[in-house]
Amino acid sequence: MQRKLLTNGSVFQRTDKRWCGVIWYMDEKGERKRKSFSGTTKQEVNKKITNYISDFEKMLQNSDESKKTLKESMDNWLKVFKFPSVEQTTYDRSESSAKSQVYPLLGDKIVGDITAADVKNLLNHWMNKGLAFTTTKKAYVLLNEYFRNMYTEGFITKNPMDNVEMIKKANYLSAQGKENLPECETLTIFTDEEIEKFKNEAFSTHSTGSRKYQQAAAYILMLNTGLRTGELLGLLNSDIDLENKTLRVQRAVKTIVKRDGTDPTHGRDIKIGKPKSKTSKRTIPLNNTSIEMIKDLRNEFYFGEDSPLVCDEHGDYTKPLNLRKRFYRILRAANIEIKGLHSLRHTFATKLVNGTKQEDGTIKALSPRQVADLLGHSTSEITERYYVKKDTERLQGITDGFEM
Repeated sequence: MQRKLLTNGSVFQRTDKRWCGVIWYMDEKGERKRKSFSGTTKQEVNKKITNYISDFEKMLQNSDESKKTLKESMDNWLKVFKFPSVEQTTYDRSESSAKSQVYPLLGDKIVGDITAADVKNLLNHWMNKGLAFTTTKKAYVLLNEYFRNMYTEGFITKNPMDNVEMIKKANYLSAQGKENLPECETLTIFTDEEIEKFKNEAFSTHSTGSRKYQQAAAYILMLNTGLRTGELLGLLNSDIDLENKTLRVQRAVKTIVKRDGTDPTHGRDIKIGKPKSKTSKRTIPLNNTSIEMIKDLRNEFYFGEDSPLVCDEHGDYTKPLNLRKRFYRILRAANIEIKGLHSLRHTFATKLVNGTKQEDGTIKALSPRQVADLLGHSTSEITERYYVKKDTERLQGITDGFEM
């Protein structure tokens, strides 16, 4: 609740001939409070009351979020409310969404003047500009959270988000001339041919016999374990048990914005923290290829059991950006369409669920639940919907003999 004046003040003379004044106001807790003044003359007390009212109104204006620009108010809200309550990677994404999608269109508008139409125009603008659905939705979620807080705190009397729904994905993509396909159909995975081309390039050497690419085995390890990039880079040698053919995921490397307090400074840092979710902490079995890749990485760099498996030349954690840059260099050199590092994880999941054909003609495959456990997913639905590309070729001829 916000402070407010209840009277403009009253002046009276006491029996001892001194002049007094009183102003009544309501404090932040909604309690009625009094401010008293005194002086030798009526004019002196009136001047004190006038000055107090002026200072009071200035203070209200400075503290009234509804009269600030959205950029000024949201910046403050992000630092005061958002920053202490979320991981920094989440905060970095919120800050980026505010700067890139919200402020260019609404940043200079006064908070109390923003309407549902303004928010709707923002969503339509980015849709028509071809921005990805998920990126626009992040801006919507951020605005929703911000305005809900403003309304709850009493800074605004009406929440403009109450009358704005996020554009349905099908309509959003249709406006961009794109088809609304199931998530599993839009996944990027590596074909067997691309995997072979990737391996050949990744382990290729110069004329001197030295390898062209550092730690190429890291990518094949990801392909055979389904590790996320951060999980791979957070893996210590002590997390690996070659005798029992397992590795334990216990931490992850994340990229964060360098900050002085809450203010961003130049550059990025890496943070060693917990994995993405509770189920992300898991034990993964190692196949023979995975073991070969681990040995290959240790032959290249090894600084002891407490050092990262995929480390830099000093034995420290590798930056995710460096791992990605190397990955893209290999793809370009191998003439493979550019894909994200996460495609290795998608390929792992797809291969295991769809299965591989054995010499006797049977298909060896794992259940979605088994693959979900390997990936660290809480449900197999996540695995099937977002990680496994359906193999429609397996349906060829499957209805033979079912003529009706």
